[in-house]
Amino acid sequence: MKTEISTAAGFITRLLRTPGGIGDEELRCFSESLQEALRDHYKHHWFPLMPSKGSGYRCIRINHKMDPLIGKAAGMIGLSHERLFQLLPSELTLWVDPFEVSYRIGEDGSICVLYEGLQPTVKNAKALESRSSCKEEWRIGRASPSKNYNMMTVSS
Repeated sequence: MKTEISTAAGFITRLLRTPGGIGDEELRCFSESLQEALRDHYKHHWFPLMPSKGSGYRCIRINHKMDPLIGKAAGMIGLSHERLFQLLPSELTLWVDPFEVSYRIGEDGSICVLYEGLQPTVKNAKALESRSSCKEEWRIGRASPSKNYNMMTVSS
């Protein structure tokens, strides 16, 4: 998750870098603040074994409205939403998923990959699968066996 978040924050930060614009120290502060916001936001929504799960939740989106995570990081350096809209594309989609970070500028733009990592091998995946998930831990602690339910369909 660290590499993907760093890549996403670096990309947004580079978009903000303009001659005579925001200073290097402010941009560094913005990048660190954005990375922290993304880590907190993605904490329980990162699934390396199912990278597409939660993709919509992790999507950073500017569509004539500022993404709240970018807005929060910008606020840390005193950058207004007005100034953000001047510096960033009016339509930007940034997908931050396990093993891939990609973006699209405009609704009809091409999707470009910023980072592509190697997904876990079968050996690594089995090691991850062997850990108990929250759902499995809940099942282990159940006092009664699961019940079978018959499903009835209704047609019209």
